[in-house]
Amino acid sequence: MRGAQRSALAAISATAALLALALWLAAPGVVPATLGLALFGLIGAVVLARVETSHPFPDFGPANRVTLGRAALACLLATLVVMEAMAIPLLAFLATVIILMLDGVDGWIARRTGTVSRFGARFDMEVDALLVLILSAAAWLDGKAGIWVLLLGLMRYAFVLAGAVWPALAADLPPSGRRKFVCVVQICILAALLLPQVTQPLSAWLALAALIALAWSFAVDVAWLLRRSARA
Repeated sequence: MRGAQRSALAAISATAALLALALWLAAPGVVPATLGLALFGLIGAVVLARVETSHPFPDFGPANRVTLGRAALACLLATLVVMEAMAIPLLAFLATVIILMLDGVDGWIARRTGTVSRFGARFDMEVDALLVLILSAAAWLDGKAGIWVLLLGLMRYAFVLAGAVWPALAADLPPSGRRKFVCVVQICILAALLLPQVTQPLSAWLALAALIALAWSFAVDVAWLLRRSARA
């Protein structure tokens, strides 16, 4: 086991302990703890596997530890949604706000410490994708929008699946301010839908606006990848 993998394992173990405590405080019971920790364990297993092959530094790094903390908060939020503990919407909203605030922190730390990597960027992106899926499920289960709102969370995974079928769509995309902006906007909208004050039909219209923006952003990326493939 390499140094980066050992430090990643230590970070995952410490974060799992904190998550277990948070789960016990927010949603007491064996079932919530099992659900939240199982999801985090799956994320940790993927991280350990990817660190072995894709992380270029000898230590897991402070930026990735922040991203791991964001993943743990997402697991807490997922547990609240699944256990229908949305009777505490403010807690779910605050968890989402913290995740969103830390989204900029991990990248800043990586640049400041000279530990920017493809692994870190992909890890950050996948935590964002998981958060959007959880929030879109919360919006549907809470009656804020129809089942179509799940498209917000599933679109990223559909894109990855399409890339497995059509290699042209699996190529690397250039950095994009537009992509980051749309991601932040949709998370903010979905976070707002957690609040009981945001109800139908306004909640559905907000979710639809986020879906249209996300579909447009993916369409731009798909068109760019197809043009690039045609030129090649």
